[in-house]
Amino acid sequence: MTDGKDVHSLAEPREQLWQALGECDETHAVAIVRRALDTAGHRQEAERRQTATERNRAAVEPTQAPEHMRAPEHVRAPERVQVPAHMRATPADSSAAARMRAAGERVLLELIAPAQERMGRAWAANDMTVAQEHAATAISERCVAAVADATAPAVTGTCVGRVLVSCVDGEWHSLPARLVSEVLRLRGWRVDYLGAQVPTEHLVAHARRTRAQAVLLSSSIPTLLPGAHNAISSCQGAGLPVLAGGAAFGPQGRYARLMRAEWAKDAPDAAALLGRLTPSGTHATRLPDLDLPHLGDQEYTMVRRTKLQLVKQTLADVEERSPETREYSQYQMERTVEDIDFIVSYLATALYVDDPDLFTRFITWTADILAARGVPPRCLLPALDSLLNQLKDFPRTVGILTAAHTLLTPPPAP
Repeated sequence: MTDGKDVHSLAEPREQLWQALGECDETHAVAIVRRALDTAGHRQEAERRQTATERNRAAVEPTQAPEHMRAPEHVRAPERVQVPAHMRATPADSSAAARMRAAGERVLLELIAPAQERMGRAWAANDMTVAQEHAATAISERCVAAVADATAPAVTGTCVGRVLVSCVDGEWHSLPARLVSEVLRLRGWRVDYLGAQVPTEHLVAHARRTRAQAVLLSSSIPTLLPGAHNAISSCQGAGLPVLAGGAAFGPQGRYARLMRAEWAKDAPDAAALLGRLTPSGTHATRLPDLDLPHLGDQEYTMVRRTKLQLVKQTLADVEERSPETREYSQYQMERTVEDIDFIVSYLATALYVDDPDLFTRFITWTADILAARGVPPRCLLPALDSLLNQLKDFPRTVGILTAAHTLLTPPPAP
């Protein structure tokens, strides 16, 4: 400790990494990560030495008897203290490899991951462009690779088991899955990392061919949940336990559990769960209706199948209600169509999992995105009104749209 500060804190390199990412400076970013890895390794060694010193001191310090019970000096035997086995420094305590693995995990989870999360918030607040975000993510991938390269000599040895880590089909946000993969490697697992957007049939085929003990699925985009459900069911049908992670699976993993998958909130949690998983046995792939009986009302199926018509009619209604949209540039019109498409897709997904909160969270997030860019959130109301009119005969759909509409409707003046 120096001046009340932890000399091994990652706060300073975290800010330095953020600056490097913002400037798209890959060389500097990688250098920061390598220095932090070295510093974290020294911290692990310092903590190990302090612990060993305290243990040995506690073991060798004699227990003094009261004065009246002590033998005279000339007859007192010399004290020979044996250090208990559980208090002796072990090879593992002094292992440079163990220290390097711990340092690597700390840098991944406490330096690189927080910078990536901050990047997402910066984009949402309009403080970072899409191009900057993509460049920064690519640099973060390079930083993860630097950690993997530096720690590779420390992960040789006995393999705990073999697992497959992959993004669900359609998911391009692959860095969270990559971080999980590297943490599992540092903890002794052999990991087949398949990356972004992996079709389910190829995912299952690879897992079978490699005899993976479990499949870890990652997704950040809720609209991919129906596909994720299919992947979960297909893997389980092949006798493979499934762990799901990522923002797509909702608060506390509520949608993962709905789909009968284990939920891992982060990489350490995934490692802990893997230690407890057992094969479920091969069984027939479940149909979605068995996990989600509410799909029997066909509302989700109808919205999904008529999506193109819904988007087209909603755009026409928005143009009629807001004539200024007819003066939009081609770019502005494309973004408007894209926004309406997202609204319909999230509506369908909310119907799939039977959770209005999924849709209202999306609408709130979209309103914040628009407000940060100087666009009034009330511009979403015409689209919601159009969908309410088109889908007025579907009770669950009306309930979801009404809840979102209420969020955007300003309270009446007093």
